[in-house]
Amino acid sequence: MEREELNAETAKIPWQELQRFFANGSTIYVSPELDLIDVAIEICHDNKEQIEQWMADESVGQVSDDQAVAWLEADATLWSVVVKPWVLVQPLKDQ
Repeated sequence: MEREELNAETAKIPWQELQRFFANGSTIYVSPELDLIDVAIEICHDNKEQIEQWMADESVGQVSDDQAVAWLEADATLWSVVVKPWVLVQPLKDQ
């Protein structure tokens, strides 16, 4: 997938609608400091070195139970993009 295609597939989605993906372990947190599309591209290209660096920095990783609860309680809306089998989610910068 290329940047334009991924960008066209991003959407703001309420966390409540993403909970089923969280339940099956397929949601990936992307820090607001990163560009969601850049992360999606690196995952598409299987750039393990970059992904591992982001994971070590805790900028990218599985959505934690604490994050899920906080987003649910805040009725949060997140940016998301699907990179099968993953759903990448990123808090809006103002949340």
